[in-house]
Amino acid sequence: MKFLLVFDFDHTIIDENSDTWIVKCAPDAKLPDEIRNSYQKGRWTEYMGRVFRFLGDSGIREEEMKRTMTMIPFTKGMKNLLEFVGKHKDVFDCIIISDSNAIFIDWILKASNFCQVFNEVFTNPASFDGCGYLTVENFHAHNCAQCPVNLCKRKVLEEFLESPSKQRMKYSQILYIGDGGNDLCPVMCLKKDDVVMPRHGYRLQKMVSQLSQDLVPLEASIVTWSSGIEILAYLELLIK
Repeated sequence: MKFLLVFDFDHTIIDENSDTWIVKCAPDAKLPDEIRNSYQKGRWTEYMGRVFRFLGDSGIREEEMKRTMTMIPFTKGMKNLLEFVGKHKDVFDCIIISDSNAIFIDWILKASNFCQVFNEVFTNPASFDGCGYLTVENFHAHNCAQCPVNLCKRKVLEEFLESPSKQRMKYSQILYIGDGGNDLCPVMCLKKDDVVMPRHGYRLQKMVSQLSQDLVPLEASIVTWSSGIEILAYLELLIK
């Protein structure tokens, strides 16, 4: 049986937030206060829609956005990790579940030649309209009170595992690699043989630690990481 690696994207694979990185394209690399102050909790995708409209109104088009996004830095050691996984696809299935968008992730993975590492990417759909403006939509609808309205990563993971071609019995172990608050919901459904890998010093690690203090520990084992090299070393031991 294979292992399933589930990756977040922002601050996990890449060492930045792709949605805030795109602001480098804006005039003076700044957003107007009325846009910056318009964010409502849980409605980030709607907020980014306003950001993309502003960029379009400012004359920023696809090629400039693509050039900016493909300069985004990968997290330390993450390229080594993805190269390792790519060489061992007989052992690892690999998916991304991200609150970024399909255009940004596709640009970044293609520029670094990592598309083939991932079996599937689950993220908010995006496209350029007839005027050359980038538009983004919610990934799905859900009833989870803990997650943003556009994406419940737990629902995505559970539906992936329940799909006819990806029955859970296919995977000997699931390893979830992430950093953020929206990664807590999916790791709550992991089982005792699985592993949650929160990035050291980031919100997911703090939330997982708080669960233990509140006597609501995860079933899965916890392995923190600071660089992709540490995850790579763990995987090497796993497949020996």
